[in-house]
Amino acid sequence: MRPIAFTPEDALLIIDMQRDFLPGGALGVPQGDEVLAPVNRLLRLFSKQGLPVYASRDWHPENHCSFAARGGPWPPHCVAGTPGAAFPNQLDLPAGAIVVSKADTADLDAYSAFNGTHLAAQLRERGVRRVVVCGLATDYCVLNTVIDARENGFEVLVVPEAMRAVDVAPGDGERALARMTGLGAEPVALDELAA
Repeated sequence: MRPIAFTPEDALLIIDMQRDFLPGGALGVPQGDEVLAPVNRLLRLFSKQGLPVYASRDWHPENHCSFAARGGPWPPHCVAGTPGAAFPNQLDLPAGAIVVSKADTADLDAYSAFNGTHLAAQLRERGVRRVVVCGLATDYCVLNTVIDARENGFEVLVVPEAMRAVDVAPGDGERALARMTGLGAEPVALDELAA
């Protein structure tokens, strides 16, 4: 195992760590709360080195197209301004974290933190070349964020112990990780990341 050192060209992307995606939430990811400790460890690593942290969030209107009432696949979740859309108190986001709101119009869904946002431009403006991706859920928003990160030319490290899958079909999370790896994302263990 070789340690991976961070540089000013690195950024942390925390995907959709919101109350509604944690167990007991409107669309809870099984064992989603287990990623809080590893994500917080990543936050400490990035904060210690003064590196940028981005936290995406679903920020849906009440009549969002992904909701079952409009023919979408999901129950209502992460409605803008509601407690379920908030980040959990246990998530140690630094004061300088940049929040990226997505899927915030009724007729456009967005699994990726890049879709309909200015994230790619923000990262380029800061000189970021590599992103470390974690959060929820491996087989939806994490996967789509990684796909778009690679399409935008960013190197990607993914931290499997800081992600969990919905697994609508058994094995969806494993298949998503394999797809990310196939696109050039590199899975890394927390212990490989230099403090």
